[in-house]
Amino acid sequence: MFASDFACRAPDLPGYGKSPKPHDAYDVGRLADVLLDLLVEPTLIVANSFGCQIALEAALRDPQLLRALVLVGPSYDRSANLWQSAARLALDAVREQPSLLPPIALDYLRMGPRRLLQTASSMARDPIAEKLPLVDTPALVVRGERDAIVSQGWTEYVAASLPRGRLAVVGGSAHAVHWSHPHELHRLVLDFLEETE
Repeated sequence: MFASDFACRAPDLPGYGKSPKPHDAYDVGRLADVLLDLLVEPTLIVANSFGCQIALEAALRDPQLLRALVLVGPSYDRSANLWQSAARLALDAVREQPSLLPPIALDYLRMGPRRLLQTASSMARDPIAEKLPLVDTPALVVRGERDAIVSQGWTEYVAASLPRGRLAVVGGSAHAVHWSHPHELHRLVLDFLEETE
């Protein structure tokens, strides 16, 4: 099985990247609805950080459209409050590859402080721990070994709470495993798909 066997798409959800910027940030449920509207057939979703919350909500709303989930550094880590999470974000920034920082800074600037705070609030309010046992979609939880944002304990909890979840840790990586260790993540995803099928 090779990457060329798949059609890969990277959607910009409203408020992110170069997509339209709504006046108020969309919450988890509304973003999940937009994501589901983009899917035309059963799909593997690879998500990072807050995107994992959106992917899990989508799996709850329409499990038939979610073939499998790969949750890389799933937020929101319940072992930290909002301020502790902000401190973890700052620490993780120095652990990431320097090439990641300019596009992240640009995304935050495009969001603006108002929508950024609204998104952080939506992350914190989302009852992710209550949802996990209800998601029956096969799920691979991936954590970077040096991830300062998401703890090992939290990712173990997420993987154990998902009925069909399992955990993989990528050595040497921080929160953005897909950026710093794409080949390792690629192999994990392909192996996971072979196992689930």
